[in-house]
Amino acid sequence: MQNQVKRLRYFNIFLDSIEQKDDDLITAFGHHVHWGYWKSTSLANNSVDDFRKAAEELSCQMSTAAGVADNQSVLDVGCGFGGTIASINERFKQMNLVGVNIDDRQIARARQQVKAAETNQVEFVEADACKLPFADASFDVVLAVECIFHFPSRELFFKEARRVLRPGGRLTICDFIPVDMLMPGLGILDFFMGDFLTQTYGQSNLRYNYSLSDYEKLAQKTGFLLSQQRDITVNTLPSYEITRQLMRKATPPGIGAEIDNLVNQAMEWVSRQGLLRYMIFSFQIA
Repeated sequence: MQNQVKRLRYFNIFLDSIEQKDDDLITAFGHHVHWGYWKSTSLANNSVDDFRKAAEELSCQMSTAAGVADNQSVLDVGCGFGGTIASINERFKQMNLVGVNIDDRQIARARQQVKAAETNQVEFVEADACKLPFADASFDVVLAVECIFHFPSRELFFKEARRVLRPGGRLTICDFIPVDMLMPGLGILDFFMGDFLTQTYGQSNLRYNYSLSDYEKLAQKTGFLLSQQRDITVNTLPSYEITRQLMRKATPPGIGAEIDNLVNQAMEWVSRQGLLRYMIFSFQIA
């Protein structure tokens, strides 16, 4: 699994750019590593600072959906550079906050960046999302922000989340959800372009993307109830243009850069057509 993580080329690009002190990329992705959320997309201006604020807002939307409140234990799986943990740390008190990632480089940056507020505890742990090193019933909330498609198995992750959650606990995720009619096409695309996509995005096999009905079945199978579903596709659309700009700047010319751009444009097009939706799901223990 660690070898697969090392093949996340976009994280290699981010880390190289951070080391080279690329101010634009540090502003956009040095904290949060996910899409942004704009309450009104007409206000998006394609600046890196605007994107940074929108990415922070997506973390806020996720914590709201999860019912995060003071005096909770929260686990953020696939925590990246610790942006969501930092957001919760700044806004809530008496918190036990734990971030998990399988990539030691991301964990190292998160530990460097995020320091616990006066009343909180913050810890970052290198671990596999499907083999969480925590005792049963340890957390009130489990989050997975725009990362579940990298996990070896959604089902194994859900089972682990169910195990570490306390009674009444909640699992909240966001994911790119294809409509049912798009599923066969994703399998074909994966057959022809899967190797190229893996080079850029790592383990994110298109033919195993989950539809809404798949998530409903998974929840039932693993002891959860789907308590909330929210389509925020429109609110995230400005993310595509600004990420194209940043990746063109940070990526050397060549086939890799062309594939990055093509994938970004394709995802934006199917999203604007309503064929690929950006969804927030919250699940409660059944």
